Amino acid sequence: MATITSIKARQIFDSLGNPTVEVDVHLSNKLWTRAAVPSGASTVIYEALELRDGGSDYLEKGVRRPLAMLTPSLALFSLAGIQQIRLVYITSWFNNLMELRMSGGGVNRSLVQMPSWLYLLPCAKLELLFLIFPRTSTFLTWLVTRSWYCLFLPSMSSMVDHTLGKTCYVGAYQASSFKEAMKMGVEVYHNLKVVIGMDVAASEFYGSEKTYDLNFKEENNNGSQKISRDQLKDLYKPFIFGYPIVSIEDPFDQDDWEHYAKLTGEIGAEVQIVGDDLLVTNPKRVKKAIKEKTCNALPLKVNQIGSVTESIEAVKMSKRAGWGVMASHHSGETEDTFIADLSVGLATGQIKTGAPCRSERLAKYNQLLRIEEELGSEAVYAEAKFRVPVEPY
Repeated sequence: MATITSIKARQIFDSLGNPTVEVDVHLSNKLWTRAAVPSGASTVIYEALELRDGGSDYLEKGVRRPLAMLTPSLALFSLAGIQQIRLVYITSWFNNLMELRMSGGGVNRSLVQMPSWLYLLPCAKLELLFLIFPRTSTFLTWLVTRSWYCLFLPSMSSMVDHTLGKTCYVGAYQASSFKEAMKMGVEVYHNLKVVIGMDVAASEFYGSEKTYDLNFKEENNNGSQKISRDQLKDLYKPFIFGYPIVSIEDPFDQDDWEHYAKLTGEIGAEVQIVGDDLLVTNPKRVKKAIKEKTCNALPLKVNQIGSVTESIEAVKMSKRAGWGVMASHHSGETEDTFIADLSVGLATGQIKTGAPCRSERLAKYNQLLRIEEELGSEAVYAEAKFRVPVEPY
């Protein structure tokens, strides 16, 4: 039986220069795993809440309170197997602290001797969430020979100064491998700075009058550019049919279910409608969106729901509905690479983790290159099938 002998939580800084939490978990005096928590610059009301200190230190963003909670709470937690880790995932004490849940993704390195992406595959595909199998076992051999691993479209995002495009990103759909897609994306970034695809973040300019203010970034805004929800819906259409845009994220406010559904019904066959603020990786909201045909793609962000287990459930629901799934980073990122393994293990088909220009972004891309190398000929690049890279399970 393996036992957690110590937990060390520390404050580090994310890519926005804000404090965040990093946790080391030790088994039998050996470092078992390390995980760090990202945070978004813009969050919506349905996301899991961050626990911060308030006060004057670090502009109210200190993390002394969660650090004090984390260190003693699991120090003597006994690990008879993966089933025990699930108890950590669902313990109410850590409902809004995802770092320990993310740490569970590293369980394989000490106990089952397999990489996280390989451990996660049966978690999602076969719904055997917490079974342990040695890498050489008959079961795993059967699994490897009957499954194909999807390395997916990297969507390299860049901040832009445009009313209807807070973030835009470019994707190399015609590449033959992830490595080649990275080469294309890096060359585009360095030479052209061209972007295709939109992250509108419409919740930021939706007002109490149920209008969208296209002039919300202007300092002296007189309100003359406010348009109705239907007008905004119709404004997207010339973009979609006039340019090679394949994805629109957050085209409406987090509660504007009606117009999400209208847009999806009118152009969903041609373009991916990603409901980030709408869904917040929450299985309950995903279920509602599937039933009402509100959008057709899930952005996978573990910190929005605060649980790897619930994130996997949201992905499974989305895939069964024929949706696309885009694993996504956050504006306040760390160099933790867990989402790269998560994306391969769940065969998301897409990952958005920023332009290839900063270490916290490149850490994920570099991990994907390592995974592709390890898979060799078994790695299949999603190409144009990025929205549905494998059969729904």
